[in-house]
Amino acid sequence: MTLTRADRPTTGQPADRVVYRRPDLLSDISTHYCPGCGHGIVHRLLAEVLGDLGLGPRTIAVAPVGCAVFAYDYLRLDFVEAPHGRAPAVATGVRRVRPDAFVLAYQGDGDLAAIGTAEIVHAAARGEAITVIFVNNGIYGMTGGQMAPTTLIGQRTTSTPGGRDARTAGYPLPITEMLALLPGVGYAARGSIAEPASIGKAKAMIRRACEIQVAERAFAIVEILSTCPVGWGMTPRESARHLAEDVPATYPLGVIVDRFRGAATTVGAGR
Repeated sequence: MTLTRADRPTTGQPADRVVYRRPDLLSDISTHYCPGCGHGIVHRLLAEVLGDLGLGPRTIAVAPVGCAVFAYDYLRLDFVEAPHGRAPAVATGVRRVRPDAFVLAYQGDGDLAAIGTAEIVHAAARGEAITVIFVNNGIYGMTGGQMAPTTLIGQRTTSTPGGRDARTAGYPLPITEMLALLPGVGYAARGSIAEPASIGKAKAMIRRACEIQVAERAFAIVEILSTCPVGWGMTPRESARHLAEDVPATYPLGVIVDRFRGAATTVGAGR
């Protein structure tokens, strides 16, 4: 589907300018995600980047348990489903037997930062040449809105109805900063889908993480702060405002480490 807007110059015939085109790697179907969920935006960014870089045909993606698992319904890529938290381990196996492939792991915060902590830490420590897209909405969305490792202090969930208390539930886990300390991590960044400007920056981070895997054969992770209006007990508009104004105080946006800064990592289409 392509949407156009007529640009009417002062002279000559009206011209159409494309303002949106569905990426070829994004299925032309409605998603089942809750209203205001950010997964659909992240899917689109991934589809655009992989299409621009010509990586779609050689991509093998891994999705584990959680809302992230449904990526295989909407992205036109080869997918392997992994047990809860084990996407980096499965992606490692794919990398070892298919060195020619572009290997992608798509994970949520309850998956990556809780049950899958060991897998992500050791894949990063080994410097596995995989790209991880880590969607952080600060809650267990699929299972009923329980506290996740990334839930903010004071945030109410079904398992912390009075708000997360650091004295009993600990502090939010800065997992991407923790991973960035490991020498095997070539790139680590945190973006957001809160507003158009931040979405554009998140896309640039995803592109950089993909280029680094191809050109430098290194581990790369992009954490993307996202919304869960239903789990947060907010309207979609309230959740977007919360994501833009409140969440970055705990999870600052930006590139955390880029060990190949300045290196040529441009990937041509079809490569």
